[in-house]
Amino acid sequence: MSKTLLEMRGITKTFPGVKALDNVNLKVREGEIHALVGENGAGKSTLMKVLSGVYPAGSYEGEIHFDGEVRRFSTISDSEHLGIIIIHQELALVPLLSIAENIFLGNEVATNGIIDWKKAFRRTQELLDKVGLKESPGTLITDIGVGKQQLVEIAKALSKKVRLLILDEPTASLNEKDSDALLKLLVEFRAQGMTSIIISHKLNEIKKVADQITILRDGGTVETLDCHNEDISEDRIIKGMVGREMEDRYPPREPKVGETLLEVKNWNVFHQHHRDRQFLHDVNFTVRAGEVVGIAGLMGAGRTETAMSLFGRSWGHKITGEVTMRGKPVDVSTIPKAIDAGLAYVTEDRKHLGLVLIDNIMHNTTLANLGGVSKGTVIDNHEEAKVASGYRQKLRIRSHSIYQEAVNLSGGNQQKVVLSKWLFTNPEVLILDEPTRGIDVGAKFEIYTIINQLAAEGKGILMISSEMPELLGTCDRIYVMNEGRIVAELSKAEASQESIMRAIMRSGEKH
Repeated sequence: MSKTLLEMRGITKTFPGVKALDNVNLKVREGEIHALVGENGAGKSTLMKVLSGVYPAGSYEGEIHFDGEVRRFSTISDSEHLGIIIIHQELALVPLLSIAENIFLGNEVATNGIIDWKKAFRRTQELLDKVGLKESPGTLITDIGVGKQQLVEIAKALSKKVRLLILDEPTASLNEKDSDALLKLLVEFRAQGMTSIIISHKLNEIKKVADQITILRDGGTVETLDCHNEDISEDRIIKGMVGREMEDRYPPREPKVGETLLEVKNWNVFHQHHRDRQFLHDVNFTVRAGEVVGIAGLMGAGRTETAMSLFGRSWGHKITGEVTMRGKPVDVSTIPKAIDAGLAYVTEDRKHLGLVLIDNIMHNTTLANLGGVSKGTVIDNHEEAKVASGYRQKLRIRSHSIYQEAVNLSGGNQQKVVLSKWLFTNPEVLILDEPTRGIDVGAKFEIYTIINQLAAEGKGILMISSEMPELLGTCDRIYVMNEGRIVAELSKAEASQESIMRAIMRSGEKH
């Protein structure tokens, strides 16, 4: 039995109006991968912020024991000094600096105040070799994908002589290949004696690598499961997270499909930055009333670019093609015109593009349709509060009031606020881009229920998702994209993970 490296005892953390952590206990053994799971708002990230010094000693109750001693961290630097390194879900890299500059930012390799670039680049190369990243130390962060950026963050942690690596949703933005590579790296680190804590909603990934799983619910510890002493199913973990059995992860729905609402014909788009490169090629699809239509594809297939170029030309240039609503041509060349045409787009990046995080639920809810709460050019505060309260109740947004800032909501509740914002524009077709990314199974079920309700009301839903089981569980038809083209259209009966991947692979051979 390995010795205990970390023990958190009786951790209680209170914010105004809410107790985020209530007497939480966590014990992590040296050299293990310890998973921390729970619904959004269960307290996982808050607990790790207490551990890493983001929330300093004195702002919470309870004790932290690390390496057999009581520790009081006043800053992140205090915890990093002992080798406790946290990698947050929102990566803290500077896009226009190189990999080497990012790795040693604030921890520069210097002699007498002068940076030794030769030494910095050599050490960076050693770290990149450890994490399996083949990029040059001089490569700019903006020129590499999210999966590789995640590896840079890990290399940065290794540069600080990490003993306990904390990863908060490390695979949330990664495709399956990059996720597998990252998990394999954690297993290699474990073999070398490193200890890791991983927070994730992807239970299949947790099962692959975790030695122990601690479940939090409503700010408290439910239990810790030992993965070596019993066979732990995903359903067993879910029961601990939500407090009940979840017999079906996708709520049942009897589709009542009506007339064609949206039709896109011969949609061609050139790349946003590489302006001589055509990115989307003759994309054609339809969405009917009461129908949930999915778009499947690998990362970079063009799914998000299709949605954004369609919604007010938010991405790309030299865009050509025809868009009709109920058979009549519509102008979607700007976002206001797209909204007027009956489109709404729920972005995959809710924190940066979907919400004003420093503003409250009420203002975020009405932001896309201020005319709906105004008299002339003056906003009616009473009406705005009434609208926001209505959506808070309808979508079951968990908050102490409509005046709570969006930044203090859980991921699932943030997503519901984004949905509220676009539902208030009264769209006919709602485009959902990764609508359940980074949220737990309970909140996912609630989002799926909302999607079903919207379809029952006669709305058309176009849903982009990287999770194939999600598309198969919610959609009536699925289009498959690859390399900027629609390569297959599958009915619910025809669609399976195998048929989707077969369509992608066959199209890859042709182009």
